[in-house]
Amino acid sequence: MGKFINEFKEFAIKGNAVDMAVGVIIGGAFGKIVSSLVDDIIMPPIGWLIGGVDFSDLKFTLPAEKIAGGIQMHAATIKYGNFIQTSIDFLIIAMCIFLLIKGLNALVRKNKAEEPAKPAEPSEEVKLLTEIRDELKNK
Repeated sequence: MGKFINEFKEFAIKGNAVDMAVGVIIGGAFGKIVSSLVDDIIMPPIGWLIGGVDFSDLKFTLPAEKIAGGIQMHAATIKYGNFIQTSIDFLIIAMCIFLLIKGLNALVRKNKAEEPAKPAEPSEEVKLLTEIRDELKNK
């Protein structure tokens, strides 16, 4: 049991696991922000432009059937408005992540360009010739 706990502790403390946990937490918060942006900022004007339609209210109700004994079943609904809303959320999240990654890649490229290139290490032949030259100078 002690070996298992030690292995788990080693895994949990590694940088990758901690980075992943932070990413998941920030991703969850980011998802809420984007959902609010879509629900509260983007969708109302779109609904207003198409005649006051609220996408979350769009649905298709299937006919209810009566079963034996005259009891009527609940009518099933296909909520395609929620699907449209979720699809727009996804597109906005994907665009934001794309722009974020693109910005980070540009920063990484800029930092690599600013770092001076290390001179190439001389080959073994050049090192040997340098040693011979130095020996000849000393004689």
